[in-house]
Amino acid sequence: MCNIKIKRRNEKENGDSKKIQIFVLGNPLLKEDSLPLKLIPRLQKKFPQINFLEFDPTEDLFVDDIILLDVVEGIDNVKIINDLSKIKTRKIYSTHDFDTAFLLKLLKKLKLIKKATIIGIPKNAKEKNVLKELEENIEKLLAEIKIANK
Repeated sequence: MCNIKIKRRNEKENGDSKKIQIFVLGNPLLKEDSLPLKLIPRLQKKFPQINFLEFDPTEDLFVDDIILLDVVEGIDNVKIINDLSKIKTRKIYSTHDFDTAFLLKLLKKLKLIKKATIIGIPKNAKEKNVLKELEENIEKLLAEIKIANK
């Protein structure tokens, strides 16, 4: 059974509701999928104005604009992805095949989210190699958000 809680924009989440929230996906049990979770403490220290929250898309979902940090197959560098149509989804044979890309596309189609931004970390990236690039991309994203909010 899938337990998804859809929270409305005016509902408060853990932490300061005025902070930008970046939802971090990953599986601590899989080496190739655990890096985003390992980076949370270092990113939180570098960006105190952002709440980096561990996120399981099968348990919690937040509507409106969502920013995710996740491992992405098929990229060589950290990349900001704003266009969900550029993300390939695999064939779905059962609900066990649902992945984040499929879920985001479905929610967008159902108009449960307006915009999704994925900060993609290459699969099998090394922490020391990716951290600086990740910080630069987050700074770029913050600048874009600041301009959009003016």
